[in-house]
Amino acid sequence: MQYIEVFAPGTVANLGCGFDVMGLTLDGVGDRMRIGVEPGADGLAISNRSGKELPARMEDNVITPAVMAMLEAYGRPVRVEITILEKIAPGSGIGSSAASSAAAVYGVNELLGRPFPGERLVEFAMMGEALIGGTPHADNVGPAVLGGVVLIRGYEPLDIVRLPVPDDFFYAVVHPDIVVSTKEAREVLPREIPLHDAVTQWGNVGGLVAGFALGDMALIGRSMHDVVAEPCRKGFIPGYDRLKGEVLSEGALAMNIAGSGPSIFALAADKAVSERIAERMQGHFARLGIGCKMYAGRVSNRGARIVES
Repeated sequence: MQYIEVFAPGTVANLGCGFDVMGLTLDGVGDRMRIGVEPGADGLAISNRSGKELPARMEDNVITPAVMAMLEAYGRPVRVEITILEKIAPGSGIGSSAASSAAAVYGVNELLGRPFPGERLVEFAMMGEALIGGTPHADNVGPAVLGGVVLIRGYEPLDIVRLPVPDDFFYAVVHPDIVVSTKEAREVLPREIPLHDAVTQWGNVGGLVAGFALGDMALIGRSMHDVVAEPCRKGFIPGYDRLKGEVLSEGALAMNIAGSGPSIFALAADKAVSERIAERMQGHFARLGIGCKMYAGRVSNRGARIVES
């Protein structure tokens, strides 16, 4: 059996207006796992040494449907062993499940000699998202596999556009110690959207894509505005509107909910500003008696990759 260690980064999905169709890659936080492959044998084994609590049954782990979909497409017997070494906290809102699925399929693909291109790996990793969310979506697994900022232009068939990341582009993410389930966060969304709101959202998505393509920070900031999901979901996060005002006054380009929450992300054109914003967000929750984890760093162009053990 041959082994490698791989890393897949955390991600932020939606980016405000890009619900289910946009995501970006975070540097400095992600999943690391040791993967072994033995051609000619058969089976899948998953062990957890990350210290994070994960499903006890293998069939409940997002890695399982992702890897099994890949092996079915591969069409030859292969035994796979996966040991999870480092893990993003489940339910964090920064792509915990996506990082696991992305790292697993990327590592297996490398050991098999890269039979599948990146977009196919995204399709396999989407099966892990379907396990927990009910639908296979790519706004987290896309950037986790490919890196950078991605736009999912369509799902039938999957059509992913990778957008360039400006050089001086930084994030601040805070994960408060509250629980917001993906299922609950989806249930509060409106089933119908007024035409005025839909037009506003379309314009913002177009502006956001153009902002990344042009490297226009101001356009990115004013386009990352959500009139569909944020108004419905912000009630899960104590003091959200007040915090957003404080963060924007500190120089953030934008602030919004990361995925379905409870994490909150903000973007900045300066590293010092992103670090100051992260501290401001952490302080907000501390005043409410809510602990939180804080991350700050550069928005990354690098997705899943091999790392040295």
